[in-house]
Amino acid sequence: MRNPWASELWRLLALTLVTLLMGLLTGELLATTLIITISYFIWHLVQLVRLEKWLRTGGSSIPPIGNGVWGELYYHIYRMRVRNRKSKRRLADVISRFKESTSALPDAAVVLRSSGEIEWFNDAAGNYLGLNAPDDIGQRLINLLRNPAFANFLMQNDFSHSLEMPSPADETMTLEINIVPYGGKHQSLMIARDVTPIKHLENMRKDFVANVSHELRTPLTVLTGTLETIADADDRETLETWRRPLRHMQQHNLRMLNIVDDLLMISKLESDNSPHEYYPVSLTEMLSIIYEEATVLSNKRHEINLNVAPTTSLLCLMGDEQELHSAFSNLVANAIRYSPSGGEIEIKCQLQDDEVVFCVKDSGIGIAPQHIQRLTERFYRVDLGRSRASGGTGLGLAIVKHVLDRHGARLKINSQIEQGSEFSCYFPAALICTAE
Repeated sequence: MRNPWASELWRLLALTLVTLLMGLLTGELLATTLIITISYFIWHLVQLVRLEKWLRTGGSSIPPIGNGVWGELYYHIYRMRVRNRKSKRRLADVISRFKESTSALPDAAVVLRSSGEIEWFNDAAGNYLGLNAPDDIGQRLINLLRNPAFANFLMQNDFSHSLEMPSPADETMTLEINIVPYGGKHQSLMIARDVTPIKHLENMRKDFVANVSHELRTPLTVLTGTLETIADADDRETLETWRRPLRHMQQHNLRMLNIVDDLLMISKLESDNSPHEYYPVSLTEMLSIIYEEATVLSNKRHEINLNVAPTTSLLCLMGDEQELHSAFSNLVANAIRYSPSGGEIEIKCQLQDDEVVFCVKDSGIGIAPQHIQRLTERFYRVDLGRSRASGGTGLGLAIVKHVLDRHGARLKINSQIEQGSEFSCYFPAALICTAE
């Protein structure tokens, strides 16, 4: 490829020689130099005018014909404009395909700017969120969806979890809102899914569990009374014959009663969405009761220690006493159930970093790391055979998780195989109060 600057230098050199020659022939070197310099400047100015006119008209037509550097400049600008037009067409095709694909989505999709204005939305957003195109483009979404929960969700700028809210277009529809920032957090994509059928099935499941548990409670209670009456009968010969079957029936009847009680507790915790009215609960009194219950349950098979730090002995927790007692006693009962005879169990409570920490530590069989994340799922069992033999219902830790969630607390589990487990409940400073 020919270097345009070389030809331009040759042109300057030729003009210089012509200027010197004409100046020497005419004797007017300064005037000749000035005329040729102005002519050279006018020629460049004409090229600039042609370039500006070509760019002003869009630069899409054939570029002007120029010599030297100007010819190369026209050519490179023309090639750059052609490449840009091709890139724009490809980008337009990509955007068009994106809009077509998102428009076909059953979920509502809304593209938001960093300041919360709507940049684009698909057809489903009109059905689910009540948005209208093109009137709502450029409007702030928070001004169109007047839901306090959604406003808090959008303003907190923490989109690690989803939000469930009724649809602005249909109050009977429940939407699950997820927001994903992208483009360096300058934009975000909001997805709204219709989870009404899922919520309906979940409510049916809750109602089924609650109703079945309630219906089972009465016959099981009657069966318990009947078995106790038979066991207390005076016919010793008959009792000796049926003693072992009666004992098995009573054990399994008691286990079924425990399962029903736990199911009723789970249903109560899940279905009670009313504002909580909490009252001060004395930690010292509650832990003393739990310690006595643990001693009876262990039947002297374990060494159980209660350790309440002096800093927490006078503290209370704002909460539901029945729920907290259920959560704490479940943790202690699990420690007793899964610890071998002669094992040590420590129940302790202390103040740590402005949080009240209730902890149950045992020297039991331990839990493998892959099971820890699923322990709070209802009916999840690490070892099915061993869990049934120990008499557990598989609902204890699920109840603990529900109770802690309702109190704004969190559960931490540390465990190693054959070295025991430690279950710690962390209660926030907002729940701490004194006995006074």
